[in-house]
Amino acid sequence: MKLKIKKGDTVIVLSGRDKGKKGKVLEAFPKSGNLIIERVNVVKRHLKPNRSFAGGIIEKALPLNICKAMLVCPKCHEPTRVKLSDAGRACKRCGEIVDKVK
Repeated sequence: MKLKIKKGDTVIVLSGRDKGKKGKVLEAFPKSGNLIIERVNVVKRHLKPNRSFAGGIIEKALPLNICKAMLVCPKCHEPTRVKLSDAGRACKRCGEIVDKVK
C-alpha cells in the first residue's frame, strides 16, 4: 500500500479522542496503514522494574490509522487531500507541490 502521508509531514487528526490535534508524523507503517504522530494517541503504561529499567509509568504514542489523519498543506495551512502527479505530491486546494519526486 502506497501512503500519501510520509514521515515528517504535518497532519491533523479527523476523528477519535484527539480530533483536531495537529502533529508531525514520527513513523509511517505502509504495510499496516498506520502512523505514529507526536503528542497524539498517547497512553500511559505501567512497567515493572527489571535489570535495565527502574520501573514506573511511561507515556507511549500508539499507532493511528492513516484514514483518521489528513495532511496539512505547508503553503495554505489547511487540511487537504493529496494528489499524486509526475512532479510529486500536491495539495488539492492550492495546487502547491508538497514534495518533489527524486
